[in-house]
Amino acid sequence: MERKALLIIIPAYNEEKNLEAFLKQLYQTKIRQIADILIVDDASLDDTGKIARRMGCIVVTHIYNMGYGSGLQVGYKYAVEKGYDYVIQMDGDGQHDACNAELLYEKLKEGQSDIILGSRFLKGSRAYPISAVKKTAYVLFRFLIRVGTGRRIMDPTTGLQAMNRRVFSFYAGFNHFDDQYPDANMLMQMLLLGYQVAEVPSVMHERTEGVSMHSGFKPVIYMFRMMFSILAVWVRVRMFHMDAGRADGTIIP
Repeated sequence: MERKALLIIIPAYNEEKNLEAFLKQLYQTKIRQIADILIVDDASLDDTGKIARRMGCIVVTHIYNMGYGSGLQVGYKYAVEKGYDYVIQMDGDGQHDACNAELLYEKLKEGQSDIILGSRFLKGSRAYPISAVKKTAYVLFRFLIRVGTGRRIMDPTTGLQAMNRRVFSFYAGFNHFDDQYPDANMLMQMLLLGYQVAEVPSVMHERTEGVSMHSGFKPVIYMFRMMFSILAVWVRVRMFHMDAGRADGTIIP
């Protein structure tokens, strides 16, 4: 079977109520003809893995629950090993509409950016309700990234991202990726290292089934953890010049 250029990575934990519907939606787009789909089953206790196999996906199963970031990094390592040129990461909970994949892929193939973010907060994006805590977090993360890099990123926590081989090869390396909450901290890192990041409007939906990893008091804990992680990334790259020269660009002076 001929290898496709694009790999779609979907980390999933206990998503049996959402995954099948999402995959059916994805298969109705042109993306099925140009992409392989990898489900990283993070030791789900339900039929997530079984559904993914039945739907014809490539499945990697964790024996222990390792977290969202670890699931993504496994996908990056798989993409490197199998020689894919591009990666799109999406969530299996139905929040990322399947229509986003084609737009991200076409934008990435233009070659002007290394990372394309699917943003909920650009003109043309579908309206998306968010809580007061999350609004506070977005404002804080935008501010930190703007001060640290000079770039304004409207949706610094989006999990809907497309990237070229140079990016996911870097992420696959040891200590280059947050294995728990890879969000605004990773954008700070990649911008400081000179990678080109762009945003496009996206269509997202609210979760209707299952439990979010940001439920309960977790968003508050996440906000403080991410704030310190962003600052730590800035210190590591800007002050100690760690991983400098990894991209064609240079560290922001």
